[in-house]
Amino acid sequence: MPHGARRVRPPTNGFQSMAEPLPALVSTHWLEGALGAPDLRILDATWLMPDDPRDPVAEFEAGHIPGAVYLPPSALADPDDPRPGMLASDGQAAARLGALGISETCRIIIYDNSPVKSAARAWWALSRVYGAQSVALLDGGFAKWKAEGHPLKGGMPSPAPTRFAVAGSRAQVRDKAQMLANLSSEAAQVADARGPARFRGDEPEPRPGMAAGHIPGSVNLPYAALFDETGCWKNEAGLSAAFDAAGIDLDRPLVTSCGSGVTACVLAFGAQLLGKRDVAVYDGSWSEWGMDPDVPKALGA
Repeated sequence: MPHGARRVRPPTNGFQSMAEPLPALVSTHWLEGALGAPDLRILDATWLMPDDPRDPVAEFEAGHIPGAVYLPPSALADPDDPRPGMLASDGQAAARLGALGISETCRIIIYDNSPVKSAARAWWALSRVYGAQSVALLDGGFAKWKAEGHPLKGGMPSPAPTRFAVAGSRAQVRDKAQMLANLSSEAAQVADARGPARFRGDEPEPRPGMAAGHIPGSVNLPYAALFDETGCWKNEAGLSAAFDAAGIDLDRPLVTSCGSGVTACVLAFGAQLLGKRDVAVYDGSWSEWGMDPDVPKALGA
């Protein structure tokens, strides 16, 4: 396999001991077998774009994976930051995660039912920023779980609060100043997860007053290219081909970006499945860069 990496695969049956960390990706059948494990916490991180008419909270109440709690986007966002969805402070995240019954030592499974694969953002924040020790994504998410006829539960649970002790770092978070410095140094590759039309600047941005285009020197790897026709993550060969086609060398430093820092985390997770764990994410992404008239912008492929 390219880049000297291999994809981490979940066990095929049973569930791991509480002392054993999770693989990065677990199957629906694995999760059904693990339901009820005392150290397991399941999070529904279905987040939608502002123009999406669906109501993820109502959908969760109508039916969710048994034992799951709903993780709203506000749980991991700083309400005092005018930029959309910017990371919450350590204190804010600790209080909100603890209120949902999550500690940093739990085994955490995250899923979504979102076109933007929002579970990846929750995975990145919890595991890379706030220091949760064992976090995995559910392959295929809620759509696969439901289609296969696995059990569902209705209502809105009230988890017993606990303490989440943040023990992470911001080493894999990039800000605008660092991205500007990278324009000159070219120390890191920059991969943009938005669709090709938005990357080229052919399609207007959804937020008023935001310029079109992309960060100069960045390459385009649409996040949807990392999934197969069933909505599951591609296998090793498919993931490698997607990164290679975008011109990304996973042996070099990599920063991912997108519209508001959500689908950038999809690329970070895809790289982890190929063995690269040190991918950084530009938290402000185009929501910050595109709103600043003083930073350079590029158009075209």
